[in-house]
Amino acid sequence: MTTMTASHPVSRWSSALWSGALGICAIVAVIRPAEADPRAVVELFTSQGCSSCPPADKIIGDLSKDPSVIALSMPIDYWDYLGWKDTLADSRFSARQRAYSRMRGDREVYTPQVVVNGSTHVIGSDRAGIESAIGKTDQGGGVMSVPVTMSLAGKQINVSVAASKEPAVSHGEVWICSIAKSVPIAITRGENRGQQVTYHNVVRNLLKVGDWTGRSESWTVPIENLTRDGVDGAVVYVQDGSRERPGPMLGAAYTSLH
Repeated sequence: MTTMTASHPVSRWSSALWSGALGICAIVAVIRPAEADPRAVVELFTSQGCSSCPPADKIIGDLSKDPSVIALSMPIDYWDYLGWKDTLADSRFSARQRAYSRMRGDREVYTPQVVVNGSTHVIGSDRAGIESAIGKTDQGGGVMSVPVTMSLAGKQINVSVAASKEPAVSHGEVWICSIAKSVPIAITRGENRGQQVTYHNVVRNLLKVGDWTGRSESWTVPIENLTRDGVDGAVVYVQDGSRERPGPMLGAAYTSLH
């Protein structure tokens, strides 16, 4: 996969990556630091065709209002055969969920499933379990210990990852997600037929920015690479491991694009 070189802007990505053009009338140059060093990245694997998912989708909506938590919805596609094709799903999210399962060494792939800080999984509708997992993973060495910031300047996003303060934390992959903060969907078939469900912080694009080596580093991302209709936010995260073998979250930041 093509990545961006530290401290050097790159104008185009590999055609294998999602591409397009994001219409933004005006963006003022402003630095938006990580909100008091977020304590957790919470990923919900959900589906419009899953009758158990709406309560979990609501919890992610609640968590998205907490500045200390970066909550993400990643709709999967493997329930599409049940009578309703998920309009937000992407096979990349299904692959990510399975990669987490392989790393944990179990076969726990289900919806609604939450993965907290890249390591612990919880039933997505279990609010107490999610909070407990956040507390437990926060005690892990190096988890969410690396400060990450983003700044918007014209049609670019500048990403900065600080040097590691933990000797054991010396590498990770840097990824940027474009998100739609709120997406209401009217579901007319399948297990949730007749319902309108609002999905929160839905990942609409996911791109690798580069590799972090434990030192202070920065990258420049053209905003046009974060395209999709309805995109109005961005999340950057640093994660140990790789796309095929994702590990603990090391740091993250969120910014609104409007």
